[in-house]
Amino acid sequence: MISWPAPAKLNLFLHITGRRADGYHELQTAFQFLDYGDELQFEVTESPDIRLSQPMAGVADADNLIVRAAKLLQHSCGGTQGAIISVTKRLPMGGGLGGGSSNAATTFVALNTLWGCGLQETELAQLGLQLGADVPIFIAGFAAWAEGVGERLTPISPEEPWFAVIQPDCHVSTAEIFSSSELTRDCEPITISRFLSGEGSNVCEAVVKKHYPAVANALNWLAQYASPRMTGTGACIFADFENQQQAQHVVDNLPSNWQGFVAKGCNRSPLIALATTLTSRV
Repeated sequence: MISWPAPAKLNLFLHITGRRADGYHELQTAFQFLDYGDELQFEVTESPDIRLSQPMAGVADADNLIVRAAKLLQHSCGGTQGAIISVTKRLPMGGGLGGGSSNAATTFVALNTLWGCGLQETELAQLGLQLGADVPIFIAGFAAWAEGVGERLTPISPEEPWFAVIQPDCHVSTAEIFSSSELTRDCEPITISRFLSGEGSNVCEAVVKKHYPAVANALNWLAQYASPRMTGTGACIFADFENQQQAQHVVDNLPSNWQGFVAKGCNRSPLIALATTLTSRV
């Protein structure tokens, strides 16, 4: 049975340029994938039932983005088949690595292939947007500059360094950070070229550091090795390195109450690479 990757992503920067009347924030950010993440396996069934082979701790199936994505696709394409889905979970919840959105995107892409739905990428992205602003990024599968609420994507090709990614001993509530009165919401828009030349920061970082001391401690610790950044609304932080050995040295020296991993930046998602390979065999 094929294992379908659900890769992590990093927000290389995050600006908020305004707030819309509907309460959503206008963003500028840049996404890059990692060659590390969860893995999903799909057993297609002739009955229409959709379920996980093992319940996910702390998340009811009805609320799980994997199950919701499968049911949404099934309804959209009028499918009669179902699936039993197995998940190997590596990405932390509440870490800012896009684990839930990536799981949903992998479900859309995999079952679109396995069920023979035949939906195009744009159609899958529209379905994905119903589940979260980040889902279309994972379906598109290229490193991207994102604007709007994160749905307007422009492909970019930043460097693909090695990253040390650290998870402090806490979980950050995205809703709490985005609703905070302390959050900067009036960043001057910048251009892609300005970002690629080194501009850009994460405006959520100051708020998270104030309310989550574990994140502040981790950023201070990582600063002895490189320039640390926070991804999304955290809690995970990261720094880039020229080679795998440098990044591994950082992870090997982590305090015992933190977790971390080393991964390579990818401008093309491992998920889309696999889907393309499988499609070419048909």
